Amino acid sequence: MEKADLLNQLRIDRGDERSTSRGSRVWIGVVALVVLAALAAGGWWWFAGGRTFEVGTATAVAPAGSGAGALAVLQATGYVTARREATVSAQITGTLTRVMIEEGEKVEAGQILALLEDTAQKAALAQADAQQRAAQALLGQVNAQLAQSRRDLKRAEDLVGRKLVSEQAVETARTQVQMQSAQVESQRRQVELAQAGVQGAKVQLDYCTIRAPFTGVIIAKAAQVGEIVSPFSAGGGFTRTGIGTIVDMDSLEIEVDVNESYINRVVAQQKTEAVLDAYPDWKIPGHVIAIIPTADRSKATVKVRVALDQKDARIVPDMGVRVSFLEEAPNGGAGEPAPPPPKGVLVPAQSIVQRDGKSVVFAIDGDKARIRAVTPGQQMADLRLVEGIAAGARIVREPPAEMADGSRVTIKK
Repeated sequence: MEKADLLNQLRIDRGDERSTSRGSRVWIGVVALVVLAALAAGGWWWFAGGRTFEVGTATAVAPAGSGAGALAVLQATGYVTARREATVSAQITGTLTRVMIEEGEKVEAGQILALLEDTAQKAALAQADAQQRAAQALLGQVNAQLAQSRRDLKRAEDLVGRKLVSEQAVETARTQVQMQSAQVESQRRQVELAQAGVQGAKVQLDYCTIRAPFTGVIIAKAAQVGEIVSPFSAGGGFTRTGIGTIVDMDSLEIEVDVNESYINRVVAQQKTEAVLDAYPDWKIPGHVIAIIPTADRSKATVKVRVALDQKDARIVPDMGVRVSFLEEAPNGGAGEPAPPPPKGVLVPAQSIVQRDGKSVVFAIDGDKARIRAVTPGQQMADLRLVEGIAAGARIVREPPAEMADGSRVTIKK
């Protein structure tokens, strides 16, 4: 019996093992559900609020209504451009010894912008000048010889009349004069050649001084003292091809892309009204300079040049701008009130998206995007009239599908 009792004590209870196994599986399932819930919450946080979107922006602007019987027949967006803009470079390859420009500095036409190392050019000029003086001295020598030969010829001609010298002696003297006259003419040409050499050396020396081609403002400084500059793209990327970039601020104008479906509303000399994205409450009068006679196949647009009738220091190249093309109202005679501008503001059509069946835009609020419900109205080229936000509001130009209220944003440079 004692052996049987011992064997019974050593036997494994399978029922307890099955109970423990079932308990472990339950705990594993609970842990898995917690992990999945955490992942789901993390995903929601990423897409709804935690993810940062890099976005482009646009400014909601009030539509131009018009003044004195004029109203907008078309709205288009574009950029301020400069008709006169130049990257100034040296005409020879050399090392910069001085750079006398900084960004934002105004320069006058002919003003010195930079200097190159000119030791070799000064030596070449000194050599050319010495050669010119030597040629001039040699010309004086052959002139003196020619004068002596002419006196000898005159004496020989006097003596031959008195039969004191032979005709051959006179002919010899005459030949000597002709030869030396040719030498004088040849030496004069040598002097002219030496003078041209001096002039060429002066030009090469002048190339070491880089000057402003026109009056303007420096918008970029591209080289520093000690760097090599060259008009050619050479040196394996170790040479600069420009000193700086100058813009003639008096040549600023606007270039806009007009949808080809609406280009028939634009004519040369048509009055316009421009609003800069940076100054949404400032309206700048202008007029159409020209319609570029070619279309962009990829965008289905035609480029239009617009002049600014008012110049201002606040207007700088590459600023975003919206242009309203105006025409006289049909009943806009004297004494009659101009029609009021349409209600709402203009925003890019692609900034309006659908969320929960409603039209919305995303307004920039610090580093977050906030949903604003809007009521879309009239389409004006690539802009759309909407109600629900104020003029001057900054909005996301093309909101991603994952963007939600409160999403973090950074602005594209």
